[in-house]
Amino acid sequence: MNFDDTPQEAAFRETARRWVAANAPKEFEQELSKSSLGRIRLAKHDMVEVGKAWQKKKAEGGWACLHWPKEYGGRGATPIERVIWQQEEGVYGKLTQPFQIGEGMCGPTVMAWGSEDAKRRYLPKLAAGEEIWCQLFSEPSAGSDVAGLRTRAEKNGDNWVVNGQKIWTSGAHYSDFGLLIARTDPNVPKHKGLTMFFLDMKSPGVEVRPIKQANGMQEFNEVYFTDVVIPDSQRLGAVGEGWSVSLTTLMNERMSIGSRLATGMPELFELCSNLMLEDGLAIDDPAVRSKLASWAVKSSGLKYTSYRAISSLSKGERPGPENSIGKLVSGMMLQDIATYAMDLQGAAGVLTGVDEETAQGQFQQMLLSSPSMRIAGGTDEILRNIIAERVLGLPGDIRVDKDVPYNKIPTKGR
Repeated sequence: MNFDDTPQEAAFRETARRWVAANAPKEFEQELSKSSLGRIRLAKHDMVEVGKAWQKKKAEGGWACLHWPKEYGGRGATPIERVIWQQEEGVYGKLTQPFQIGEGMCGPTVMAWGSEDAKRRYLPKLAAGEEIWCQLFSEPSAGSDVAGLRTRAEKNGDNWVVNGQKIWTSGAHYSDFGLLIARTDPNVPKHKGLTMFFLDMKSPGVEVRPIKQANGMQEFNEVYFTDVVIPDSQRLGAVGEGWSVSLTTLMNERMSIGSRLATGMPELFELCSNLMLEDGLAIDDPAVRSKLASWAVKSSGLKYTSYRAISSLSKGERPGPENSIGKLVSGMMLQDIATYAMDLQGAAGVLTGVDEETAQGQFQQMLLSSPSMRIAGGTDEILRNIIAERVLGLPGDIRVDKDVPYNKIPTKGR
């Protein structure tokens, strides 16, 4: 394959580069360049408000949600043009972190399953940064087993009444809307009794409780629903078809996470190029070079696997199970690289704070955040099952509850 830009792509890249140079909030460039992986924050500004301003400016210039149709707030760009834009946006792409779930997961789901009125009402505002979305899937008793969820929705006239709890919901504390999957029929097997909705996060009965993380951040939340009313017009897909709708979200999620997740490889290479060990620079040590070479090969594999997914999108195909590969590998790499960097730093690895060198604290934050990356979007074990069964065609796991009505499955505390 030839990965050089075509004349049309080169022209698009130059246009994007000039727009970024003329419009990017350069006052944040230094902070964003030094942001620790897993801990992106601005010292004197609110990340969400700055992100909204940058997203709005991008939307006004026609650079938000590039791959979306123009009528929904996008540009109708090709997948490769989207990649070019991400390359040229560079560190400023970190400012759009609050919109990644909406753009990468919720938006595509609404686009695939929502009514035309819903698409035209919600998608342009999402693209313009006016409204932020979150994803309400995981529950305390049903993490990676999404179909085992207990949150229930009961029909009441033209509305649904929702009661239950979600957990590990990223950005729920600043989100305007959420994509919610709930159980609407407990009398059928667990995958068949689910229905997908979207709701206003300011609805009466919605309570959001932030969860304090090990790295000091509060990005995840518990969300409680007490008699929350959702109009039937905010249902996505047919009643009982929630599992099929959720697959659209999950496949987009894994592709989104796998394609954008930093592995820490560039930061580790820079550290090794400057870190003095007892016998000289770390990068001159054969053992260190061997480690770097191994991770460089994996990084290359992730890059070209992502290109394969982009090629599929350019043919009009939906993200498939093969996108689980990128998320699985990058999540493991992030944790392994952070651990290795901490080992190289020795006692200096425990230091953190604004007065310390960038590397001291950067890998610490990466390490503290890395376990969540191996859980978000499906645990390693779930992803391996998906790859084995749906990519490699291996026999599936034995699932004794597959055809058992949900309310007949033995469990505690239901």
